[in-house]
Amino acid sequence: MFLERRIYRNPRVRLAAVSQIVANKLLNHFQRADVAVIPNGVDTARFFPAARLARSSRARNSFGFEDTDFVLLLIGNDWKNKGLDQLLMAMVLLRGLPFRLLVVGNDDPRPYYSLIRESGLGDRVGFQPTSPDVLSFYAAADAYVGPSREDAFGLPVLEAMACGLPVIASARAGVSEMIEDGRNGLILRQPENPEELATLLRRLFQDRALQQDLGEAAALTAKEFSWEANTAKTLDFLNETARIHSKC
Repeated sequence: MFLERRIYRNPRVRLAAVSQIVANKLLNHFQRADVAVIPNGVDTARFFPAARLARSSRARNSFGFEDTDFVLLLIGNDWKNKGLDQLLMAMVLLRGLPFRLLVVGNDDPRPYYSLIRESGLGDRVGFQPTSPDVLSFYAAADAYVGPSREDAFGLPVLEAMACGLPVIASARAGVSEMIEDGRNGLILRQPENPEELATLLRRLFQDRALQQDLGEAAALTAKEFSWEANTAKTLDFLNETARIHSKC
């Protein structure tokens, strides 16, 4: 906190944030109204719809999913903050639908075992450690769900979008700034509310045309946030910073 106050409040230090959410916090806590916003980039040469679809059948089989399963995906650590509890409760509300959940991360899943068992979710929830082959997770999924309670950005959401998956993203995640609700994704306004999340999940599951439309629009949106675009914005920021300091 001492370093934050010392560095962030220094007007000679230029600041860049990965989302407007972070920029707003820097304004509120450190009175910095000059923060540049440079969103994270996504590797669109690695994550794109054809790559996901080419591996879909093999990936689903490797995780034990059936063709009739509707597979939800959540990637990340700090699962409490990522909204896993609320996602599990939403699945309980939708037990009549064929949802399966794949959770990827390095947290300890054991604290969730009793909740899953007592909620009647049984074998509907699976945990996998992180892997360099992250595309296999997107390939196995039908939708990505990111109900984070707080998230500076949320790169897996953008990677899922690049793969052409329909996504549900928390309004408290920076990546939601890239999403137009109902066009290239669905926005979860109250991530602590499992009923709202269940409503979005049901809507997505029941509307195949919506799944396709959201996925196609998501992939087009992700192309605007390639690493090339990120590099160009970063270079502009650095050049502008150099210009400002040369005048001091």
